[in-house]
Amino acid sequence: MNQPTPMTAHPQATPDWRQAIPLPLLEAALILTWSSGFVGARFSIDYAPVLLVVFWRCVVVTLILLPFVAKQLRRTSWPALLKNAGIGLLAMAGYLAGVTQGIALGVPAGLAALFADLLPMGMALLAAVVLGQRLAWQVWAGLVIGLIGVVLVTHGALAWGDAPLWAYGLPLLGMLSLAIATLWQKRLPASESLGLLPNLWLQCCVSSIAFAIAEGTQGSLAPIPSTGFVMSVLWTVGLSTMGGYGLYWLCLRRATATRVASVLYLSPPVTMLWAWAMFGEALSWQMVSGMAVSGIGIWMVLRAEARSR
Repeated sequence: MNQPTPMTAHPQATPDWRQAIPLPLLEAALILTWSSGFVGARFSIDYAPVLLVVFWRCVVVTLILLPFVAKQLRRTSWPALLKNAGIGLLAMAGYLAGVTQGIALGVPAGLAALFADLLPMGMALLAAVVLGQRLAWQVWAGLVIGLIGVVLVTHGALAWGDAPLWAYGLPLLGMLSLAIATLWQKRLPASESLGLLPNLWLQCCVSSIAFAIAEGTQGSLAPIPSTGFVMSVLWTVGLSTMGGYGLYWLCLRRATATRVASVLYLSPPVTMLWAWAMFGEALSWQMVSGMAVSGIGIWMVLRAEARSR
């Protein structure tokens, strides 16, 4: 009669270790690793086409994770796999292709990064207009203040390039692609949600196909035998994909989409710190003040969400 007791207690005896990590610590790691993607793109542009690097980045992650996710993927229904694959195409292929192709066509990197950093505003607008969600005015105020901070940080890097006018819409479309994927992921039923690693594997798998088609029409998909190319791929595999995207989805499981997106307002100043440490780029008090302003905006968003709960 007493046999069932240890079995019911077993799930509580082995809690998910990720739940034990404080959310602010995960968000700090997210900011650090997400900003590494922009640094990796800048580093790799001297050694290979950007799409070739992101193609091999997705291929390597797919190969590394396959042994760990194959069993769960076989047990997942086809409808769930297709929905998660759609989210992956939007979140990874859509976002990265929009930003990188905009830069490749002549959109200045600073301007492309600013468009990509409109993610919190884009997500809030989509949630309000498409999904009918109502956000408190304090959240909107925090998002606007955070955006002002981003503009202050990136002001020195902003310039109007010689790209075709339509090319400036690519980074915006990339940002909207990630925003749609994020909201779709949050509304996906628990029964159709994959685990963190299977989700990341599927995203990289479908995105590698998309990047293969995009880059294959322009040139060879063969890896370039150089140390710079290998380091570019390894950097983006470890920090930008496993770290950045992995932590993005992990934080999204524990917080609202608005909170996770607003935290990324600190990505531009951290990117500047990466650039200072790796490329010797100058820092300025304007960047520091922009980071402080973004921090105030994020604090307002977090405080408003805490009050609403």
